[in-house]
Amino acid sequence: MIDHDVTDEYAGPSRSQLRREALDVLKLATALAALSDAQLDRLPLPEDVRGEVERTRATPSHGARKRQTQYLAKHLRRLDEEALEAIRRLLDHDRQSAHRETALLHQLEAWRDRLVAEGDPALDALLERHPGGDRQQLRALIRQARLEAERAKPPRAARELFRLLRAHLDAGPAA
Repeated sequence: MIDHDVTDEYAGPSRSQLRREALDVLKLATALAALSDAQLDRLPLPEDVRGEVERTRATPSHGARKRQTQYLAKHLRRLDEEALEAIRRLLDHDRQSAHRETALLHQLEAWRDRLVAEGDPALDALLERHPGGDRQQLRALIRQARLEAERAKPPRAARELFRLLRAHLDAGPAA
């Protein structure tokens, strides 16, 4: 006969919770395999895990790579939770840095396009927000970029304007 006494003892995490945690570590393993060497060097990975990451990255076949990624996840699950959390924080920081860099590039492109389209009024607005730029050099590049666009020539001046804007906005305080 089966005893159906219900106890209030905690039996540990549920099977669903264990599966979610395992899938989370598998996603981490996949993210690690997609990193560049420079990004991997910044992470606090033990040598054996680093070797598995490199083996995963070197595996060309899709099926074999999937198995190797699962094996990498197995190695990651052996690490303590603090080490995994440190790796996740660094990956998240890298991701946020990339988003900030992308946003800056979009802002620079918008300024360049606005300067070429509007001319002096946009230049006045730029120098009001970010003082200290060389108005004469910017104005000459804007004029050249406009001419290149009108004549359907390669955008050499627009690229140079972009570089100058990047140097100017990196050097000065943003408003």
